[in-house]
Amino acid sequence: MTPKKFTTLADVEPTLAVLQAEPSFAAVPVPKYLQETYWWAYTHPNAVRVFERQWLVNLILWGNFARLRDAALAEMGDVIDAKVLQVACVYGNFTEHLVKRLGPNGHLDVIDVAPVQIANMHAKLKDAGKVTVQRQDSTDMQFDNASRDTVIVFFLLHEQPVEARHKTIAEALRVTKPGGKLIFVDYHRPVALNPFRYIMVPILTTLEPFAMDLWRGEITDWLPADIPVTQVKKETYFGGLYQKVVITR
Repeated sequence: MTPKKFTTLADVEPTLAVLQAEPSFAAVPVPKYLQETYWWAYTHPNAVRVFERQWLVNLILWGNFARLRDAALAEMGDVIDAKVLQVACVYGNFTEHLVKRLGPNGHLDVIDVAPVQIANMHAKLKDAGKVTVQRQDSTDMQFDNASRDTVIVFFLLHEQPVEARHKTIAEALRVTKPGGKLIFVDYHRPVALNPFRYIMVPILTTLEPFAMDLWRGEITDWLPADIPVTQVKKETYFGGLYQKVVITR
């Protein structure tokens, strides 16, 4: 099926009914936890109108969006001549900046399970070449083993309950080539003297009920035991509130 193209965000909502009616979209159900917990942020059409604002996503991350975006992209190099998989659409200009780095042999796949997010990504990228946007579930990806040079998971894990998180990490590692990179950027337990440690507890426990798992453990705790890795590199940012974990398979 040829992906539909959109030119403006005004085109997104009328097209959702069409997207949901197509077999390739209907075959991938939106997970129950996403419908029940994050309908207001990701699955309702109004979510795009509210959250697809660069200033707002930067505010949500306390001014750290560009820093974390660039830290992730730096792991891929200034010119990306590789096959990259982005697991889940991202509000803000993360994907646009990634696309700008694609070289002559570079290609980006973006997947998401929510139809409104797929439509929004088409609207943002317009007719960008070297990009394929598909509706897929991160816990059951339809890609071959070891088929991507780099896989990026940008602020997704904190939105998933532990079972889904385990499966997403296992799938992301499975499709990463030996020697390739799997990059995670997400929340992390801040240091004791960071005042945001105390501000974020009520915010996360109220709005992001699965996020505190990332304060209690390490991303590497959820790695599958049957896929070996050669290196793990971790960096924290903003007094430990955010982390970047790079796993080389």
